[in-house]
Amino acid sequence: MVYKAVVVDVDGTITYKDRSLDCRAVEALRSLEVPVVIATGNILCFARAASKLVGTGGIVIAENGGIVECGVVDYDMAHIKECEEAFEFLSRHFALERLDAEYRKTEIGLRRNFDVEKARQMLMKEFPELDIVDTGFAVHIKSKKINKGIGLKRIAELMGLDAKDFVAIGDSPNDIEMLEASGFGVAVGNAHPELKKVAALVTVGEHGAGVAEAVWELKKRREII
Repeated sequence: MVYKAVVVDVDGTITYKDRSLDCRAVEALRSLEVPVVIATGNILCFARAASKLVGTGGIVIAENGGIVECGVVDYDMAHIKECEEAFEFLSRHFALERLDAEYRKTEIGLRRNFDVEKARQMLMKEFPELDIVDTGFAVHIKSKKINKGIGLKRIAELMGLDAKDFVAIGDSPNDIEMLEASGFGVAVGNAHPELKKVAALVTVGEHGAGVAEAVWELKKRREII
């Protein structure tokens, strides 16, 4: 199969652990003739900036699939009220610090300075429709009905494609649904073990080196151009 597009995570995938951009990924992604979609748990303006810096076409998935942009911006704000209620509930038990509260529209972003697993167990009892996701860079309170896989399906539709037309590249548990929805999933070498389990290819290289490795391998197989 020849894949028609690529969707790639940002933090930990095309960046190093300190969030600086790995230029090996940039070079590889810019070499592609197919569209490249940026997918991130971060807010829309960050996704737009990342797309500009990497040199892709401005098609993005933000807030773990809660927002997609391909010419028009599509928000899924149906669950934000419940996320706010969950935040208030957890705030009675943990000293939580919100991230980008003014700009985040579909979920709650938190700094990683509390016991996430304990909070997850509490949330399961009180808000079973919600989830807490720790990406290694931030913690997200989000609906289980929103994820990067759903975001990929929405962006594919806007692009006139199917999610199975995409190669998906990531490193974190919040990329699992995206890899599962895609036609070919890649976990970079530094990826979480749970992501590696669902990947069709696990690269030797980490971060941007892994992205470049995957791109060159698929080009060699003539499965992408």
